[in-house]
Amino acid sequence: MKTYTRSTSHLQGDPLVRGLGWASALLGASQVVAPAGFARALGVDATSRHRSATAAVGVRELVVATGLLGRPHPAWLWGRVGGDLMDLMMLTRALKNHNGRGFGRTVAATATVTAVTATDVYAAMTRTHRSTPMELTATTTVTPPPDEVHALWSDLKRLPDFMAHVDEVLVTGPRTSHWRASAPFGKAVEWDAETTQDVPGELIAWRSVEGSDVDNSGEVRFEPAPGGQGTEIRVTLRYDVPGGALGKAAARYFGEEPHQQLDDDLRRFKQIAETGEVIRSEGAPGGKRARGEFPQHPARPLPTAS
Repeated sequence: MKTYTRSTSHLQGDPLVRGLGWASALLGASQVVAPAGFARALGVDATSRHRSATAAVGVRELVVATGLLGRPHPAWLWGRVGGDLMDLMMLTRALKNHNGRGFGRTVAATATVTAVTATDVYAAMTRTHRSTPMELTATTTVTPPPDEVHALWSDLKRLPDFMAHVDEVLVTGPRTSHWRASAPFGKAVEWDAETTQDVPGELIAWRSVEGSDVDNSGEVRFEPAPGGQGTEIRVTLRYDVPGGALGKAAARYFGEEPHQQLDDDLRRFKQIAETGEVIRSEGAPGGKRARGEFPQHPARPLPTAS
């Protein structure tokens, strides 16, 4: 694992870090000073158990606020993430065992904490200069021969057609290109890449250049399928996950599973190679306009508009 440390003084002036610090301070103070009122605001009874839990959460928030406002460090941001997940667990339990009074307030509180959690995860990941190397592999078989499949994959401008998180690829030279992609939690990343190997009908390999938002490399091999029945595609991707192991776990928690993404990308490439387009299902016809659709459902032809 590669680790990089961002200076405390740099985070000291970070507006998002300071904003989260003040949010923890205000939230923690209200929970400690008036735990009963805060519990009722969440739509739960102000029993002794609920008051104690609310006060304990308030103390936790004040400790995090002290860290973020006094000596900011990514560890305090991850502390907020951990606290958020605990809060969501408690609110989920409250919803399950709710007596009905104030149920709407508990639902609203759960939705608010979910949104705050996403913000905290984004802040923690983008301000933690730590990365975990990851390698992904996937395989699929398509009916066209290797030369045709290689030519299709070599058309870089078409890659966003089947790569869900790739927004645009611009060819900048004979062996260079510029990529723009969507990352977890609404973040956009860009990088320049160079093709390191290109053997027609056999192999394409690439790597990002120095200074890229995400260090990555990979290769795709095209091999004749057994019995001459099409092409077997073997893809290997290597890249660094921002935020280290915690960032990787957080991304998976919010539905950004890299292995599933690669499998879905290859499934869509297979459709393009064999039919010329990605087949959308009735449940998800919007393509990239609705990223949440992936992984795709089994496709059925869309009804003809009258």
